[in-house]
Amino acid sequence: MTTEITKGFRDFTGDEAVKRAEIRKILAETFEKYGFEPAETPIIEPEEFVKGENANDEAVSDIFKLQDKGKRKLALRYEFTFQLRRLMKNKKLPYKRYQIGEVFRDEPISANRFRQFTQCDIDTIGSTIKDEAEILSVSNEVLEKLGIKPIILINNRALLNEILGDNNIKEKDKTNILREIDKYDKLPEKEVRENLKKYKAEKILALLKKGEKYFERFDSYREIIELMKYCRLYRIRVFFSPTLIRGLSYYNKNVFEIKAKGIKETIIAGGSYKFNNVQCTGVAFGLDRIAMLAKIKSDKEKILVISLGKDKEAVELAEKLRKSGKIASIYYGKPSKALEFANSYKYNQIIFVGEKEVKAKKFKVKDMKTGKEKYININDL
Repeated sequence: MTTEITKGFRDFTGDEAVKRAEIRKILAETFEKYGFEPAETPIIEPEEFVKGENANDEAVSDIFKLQDKGKRKLALRYEFTFQLRRLMKNKKLPYKRYQIGEVFRDEPISANRFRQFTQCDIDTIGSTIKDEAEILSVSNEVLEKLGIKPIILINNRALLNEILGDNNIKEKDKTNILREIDKYDKLPEKEVRENLKKYKAEKILALLKKGEKYFERFDSYREIIELMKYCRLYRIRVFFSPTLIRGLSYYNKNVFEIKAKGIKETIIAGGSYKFNNVQCTGVAFGLDRIAMLAKIKSDKEKILVISLGKDKEAVELAEKLRKSGKIASIYYGKPSKALEFANSYKYNQIIFVGEKEVKAKKFKVKDMKTGKEKYININDL
């Protein structure tokens, strides 16, 4: 029987797992500080529900399809947003929820792209531009806590539609043109322009490079200006990026993308959309990509209690340490093996519990970093 991991999936242990857990904690604490409440949803849903109205969306085409014993067509969730159609029912608006969990896509893998990844979403159901600014503020605060300097890009999907309409672009070509513009930061400009020639829309790129005066003639640009105004209240800097598109099947107003130095892929993205005729807004954090950039040092002190034939006393001591908020494990065995164990799992200190220590009510404590040893009274521990 093979134990090889499936292509596109990964295990996490040790320092990496600890780092990811710490990031999750920072995310959840920050989300809740802004009034977002947690939600949990099934990993498996009916295939029809997963596809929704977006069957032609690239991400939807990559869903993992399943079938249960009742021959029902099912699929693994590929994101969290579509499940909000169900969660939002009968909720007092605005409804602010966050969710952290695994999502799945059966797509080609690369250095920073996997088939199972951890997504962290915040959404406000029943939103305004003020909520968009708040969500960008949450994103900015999380990245600051993780030691990541964000580059926040914004655009407006309605603005793009206005520009296409103003240039007499055929309705049937709009989606394809937007799809080509979306490749602007991935392909050479010359190649994007050549692709747009198929729709006689190559001039659009030049228009998108024009200054503020050009965009001011369109009604939807006011939403960009208003978002920037509220972002200033949160003291966060955002950049207008006219070629930013995001998901073609979802977004109807402002869209967001956050990048950072050290990785070419986007680390946070989202925008505003409509579900059940209700305006909503949200972003998704890619935990896997954020973990590559996050500067987190764990300051948790781990103590290994080594029982030298005094199991009862070792358990009592470990329990006292735990009740005082320390991380404590017990090792039953030879001291030489205990030291190997402590080094392997990066314990900060070890405490020996033997007959001599119990009798004297003083325990030998060894600092694993410096190698120094000292005896400490049981009450001082």
